[in-house]
Amino acid sequence: MRHPERRLLISVDMERYSRRSNLQQYEAQQNFHTLLQAAATDVGLDRVTWATQQAGDGELAILPRDVPESRVIGRFVPELNRRLRAFNSSRTPAAQIRLRVAVHQGLVHLDGANGFPGHAVVHVCRLCDAKPVRQALAAFPDAGVALVVSTEMYRDVVCEYPEEMRPERFRRIEVEHPEKEFREPAWLYVVDEDMSSWPSPQEPSSSTGGAPPAGPDTGAGAARPDTGAGAAGPGIRTGDIRVRGQNAIGPNATAIGSVGRDAVFGGEGGGR
Repeated sequence: MRHPERRLLISVDMERYSRRSNLQQYEAQQNFHTLLQAAATDVGLDRVTWATQQAGDGELAILPRDVPESRVIGRFVPELNRRLRAFNSSRTPAAQIRLRVAVHQGLVHLDGANGFPGHAVVHVCRLCDAKPVRQALAAFPDAGVALVVSTEMYRDVVCEYPEEMRPERFRRIEVEHPEKEFREPAWLYVVDEDMSSWPSPQEPSSSTGGAPPAGPDTGAGAARPDTGAGAAGPGIRTGDIRVRGQNAIGPNATAIGSVGRDAVFGGEGGGR
């Protein structure tokens, strides 16, 4: 057994592949390889040097050590998306090819007896198969590629080359496969689409380093709705301070307001 090597990994999967007829699957596989080959060639990547593990509806690729990650994310993926959009524009929905593409890096064994062993391989495949990635691609019917990258790739590559990859276009998501005990944050971008209209992904939980979900807080300093019988209108109360109007943020949040306008000191009678 050889020592594992740190490599860049790409997992690619076709949307709605299993719904195609036998002939449509055959043609989709042919077009899939042609499009990937053309996109790679156009940006100076040689797919002949990629170690690949094929599946009917996609592939897992292990790239050579000297391939720049920024070229893969910043040039190859957009070129692939451009070609897919052009390809799909003249085809019926059943013949179109739309892809989920996941990018990650890590240690991988290149001499496995039945594939490429390694946690990084499992990780990139879980990202590619994530529900939010499927939902995002389905939400943009004209898109060619939904790209998801691991936190490491977003931090070390996307954010380091903002002029090429526009990190502000990515959305943070949670990738969950409960049956496989997998839960990790990742970053998602439907290439050349405005994702600001896409519904917000779920907030990260404390298990992934984010803030835990808000729960009931009945402590003395807790902000709570001021809806009692003697309350002078709706608002948020924190101790003896009540905040009304658009600056009342809560419950379980900080009450923010301007004294004399939104914030009222005193008891239920409204004394200042």
